Amino acid sequence: MSEPTYRMETVIVQQPSEWNDLIAHLPGAHALQTWQWGQVKAQVGWRAQPLVWRDDQGAVQAAALLLQRSVRAGGITLKLSVMYIPRGPMLDWSNTDLVTQVLDDLQTYARRKGAIFLKLDPDLPLGYGVPGREDEQPAPTGLAVQQDLIRRGWAFSDDQIQYRNTVVLDLREDEEALLARMKSKTRYNIRLAARRGVTVRSGGVDDSDLLYRMYAHTSVRDDFLIRGRDYYALVWRVFFEAGLAEPLIAEVEGEPVGAVVIFRFGGRAWYIHGMSLDAHREKMFTYLLQWEAMLRAKAAGCTEYDLWGAPDDFAESDPMWGVFRFKDGLGGRVVRTLGAWDYPVRPGLFRLYSQVLPRVLGLMRRRGKSDTKRGLSA
Repeated sequence: MSEPTYRMETVIVQQPSEWNDLIAHLPGAHALQTWQWGQVKAQVGWRAQPLVWRDDQGAVQAAALLLQRSVRAGGITLKLSVMYIPRGPMLDWSNTDLVTQVLDDLQTYARRKGAIFLKLDPDLPLGYGVPGREDEQPAPTGLAVQQDLIRRGWAFSDDQIQYRNTVVLDLREDEEALLARMKSKTRYNIRLAARRGVTVRSGGVDDSDLLYRMYAHTSVRDDFLIRGRDYYALVWRVFFEAGLAEPLIAEVEGEPVGAVVIFRFGGRAWYIHGMSLDAHREKMFTYLLQWEAMLRAKAAGCTEYDLWGAPDDFAESDPMWGVFRFKDGLGGRVVRTLGAWDYPVRPGLFRLYSQVLPRVLGLMRRRGKSDTKRGLSA
């Protein structure tokens, strides 16, 4: 019996639904691999390349929405580019023949297109549970892929775009079972919020200004960087109008006090943006928001709810430890993923790029924080 073969091809997309329908069934299908995400990134300098791998029968077995951006220096666009596959490629990583073909093709594609490097960031677990706890468990497939990347000359990236680790809730159980999995204090706070008059409503595009004001306030208070108003307005409009994201807004006596933006695709949901004001925090509205998000994701047919982010190091010294304690109380399982890896197509240029990029990003972050603070005071 002959070995299975897979061939890569670029997809010509006429409607966003065509691409989304192609990838929705694949392992690891992700909101950041949808056509809508490509539309968003096209507005900030990236070009989306939709790639699929078909088997001998023509069925799609793997896919990647590869983003490519030209490098600029001194206002001049160079004949150089960088490539990134956010939360991809999507495939069955236990299929070694398929993995080999996909990685071979991606490396060849990056060389042919003149990229300095290619970054991939698949939703591929290396292990489950918090290291050192009883629930710690390795993921052999992810560990094998990690060794294969090292053998091929890939390197763990110094520039991790997405969170490596997260907490994932299984939504296949009924509501009572979901509550039972939570820590008792979390259950108590959900019910407390309801008793104290917190209500949660679904929002839409018209709420974008409100969402950004709350998000900007949260970023200044909690000292993390966000992008400008126009960027989030674009992301939210594209995903809200496509039915792939929904804002939930908590209110007390009609006054907005917090919100979450939940993305949904391929039977999964992600809590990607969360924001809150300082008023009424004693009413525990953040807990009720998460519970309503879980219920709405479940009602929409999602079987998983990804809380989007956990510490790199599971220690109290990690900046995300406080956030993790909140998420951990919701009863999910820690998933530790492969993270982002870089393939240096042009090693010399890649080293130079890697030395310059941190300085540029540092400057952008300082400016971004200042702009956000000025925006709040305007």
